[in-house]
Amino acid sequence: MEMKLAVAGLSSLAHEGRLKAFRLLVRAGSHGMAAGELARQLDVPPNTLSTNLAILSHAGLIESRRAGKSVIYSVRYGQMTALLQFLMEDCCAGSSEICAPLKAIALACDCADN
Repeated sequence: MEMKLAVAGLSSLAHEGRLKAFRLLVRAGSHGMAAGELARQLDVPPNTLSTNLAILSHAGLIESRRAGKSVIYSVRYGQMTALLQFLMEDCCAGSSEICAPLKAIALACDCADN
């Protein structure tokens, strides 16, 4: 991942409302979630949510699709993985015990639905 893309991704997540929306979408899995349901679960006005989703979308972390009258948002898991890999590239510096807890978290993840 290029530095510019990493900065854009991290910047988009550096806001409480966007981070909450992103995490909710991660939990929703590949099926995604309708914008209205996101707004209800996050208890935010639709225009605020729309702005936050646009920023996440421009950073390449989420995508949207139409389903009838609804707009469904979902995480671009490839981009999320690339961002996490970028953050981990220089992690261990030869000391695997530094990253061992992160490996355990990743292995414990039940990602069958994503």
